[in-house]
Amino acid sequence: MTAHEIDYQIFGEEMQYVEIELDPQEAVVAEAGSFMMMDSGIQMQTIFGDGTNQDSGFMGKLFSAGKRLLTGESLFMTVFLNQWHGKRKVSFASPYPGKIVPIDLTQFGGKFICQKDAFLCAAKGVSVGIEFSRKLGRGLFGGEGFIMQKLEGDGLAFVHAGGTLARKELAAGEVLKVDTGCIVGFSPSVHYDIEFIGGIKNTLFGGEGLFYATLQGPGVVYIQSLPFSRLAGRIYAAAPQGGGQQRGEGSILGGLGNLLDGDNSF
Repeated sequence: MTAHEIDYQIFGEEMQYVEIELDPQEAVVAEAGSFMMMDSGIQMQTIFGDGTNQDSGFMGKLFSAGKRLLTGESLFMTVFLNQWHGKRKVSFASPYPGKIVPIDLTQFGGKFICQKDAFLCAAKGVSVGIEFSRKLGRGLFGGEGFIMQKLEGDGLAFVHAGGTLARKELAAGEVLKVDTGCIVGFSPSVHYDIEFIGGIKNTLFGGEGLFYATLQGPGVVYIQSLPFSRLAGRIYAAAPQGGGQQRGEGSILGGLGNLLDGDNSF
C-alpha cells in the first residue's frame, strides 16, 4: 500500500483548518462535510468507502463502505484530485473548537487507532477501517461502543481533537487512566481496557460515570480536553426546555437568579 505524498499547513488556534498542497494527480480523501475551500483545477468525486478497494468490483466497494456504517459514519467519502498541471491547494475545517492532529502512519507501524468521529482527511491510499474491541466490558462501557476506527497505510492522516490536546508517551507497563470520552487515539502497541471506578459515593455522586479507560504502554496516546459529547451535553442542559424555562447558573433562585448571573436578555 503506497499512499500519495502530500504537503500540508495547519492554520488557526481554537478553530483550525488544514490546507493540503497537491501535486498533479495527487489526491486526498475526506470525511463528508469537512470541505472548506479549494483552488480551481481540483476535481471532487464522491466514492464508496475510502477509495482503497476501488478496483475490487462492486461487492468489494460495498463491503468497504459498509464497514463505515458500523462506526456511525456515512457510506460515502469525497476524493479531491488535482488535475491541474501545477500545484493546487484544498482545505478542510475542524467541526468544532479544538486541534487538528497530523498522523504520519509510518511512525506508528502503519496503523493508528482513533475514536470513531475523529477522522478528518488523509492522503489517498490510507485505509479507514474499523477496530473491534475483543473484550465485552470494553465494548459495552468504553464510550465508543464495540469498535473504533483504524487508519492503515504509509501516508499522512489528520484527526480532530476537541479543546486542548495532550500527547502522552507511555513507557512499557506505564498506565494512564482517562475519561473514556477524552481519548482521541493511540498507537496499536497501547493496551486499552475499561476499569470500574468503585466506591458507592463515587458511583452515585461523582458525576464522572461508572468507568474510566486504562491505557497501558508502550506507545503514544492523544487526549482531548473537550469531547464533543460533553460540549453537546452542556449546551443541551443549558438550553430552554419545555415551557420556555431555562436551566442556568441562577436557576436555584428562579427569576432573581437570572437577574444576577449576567446572562440576561431584555
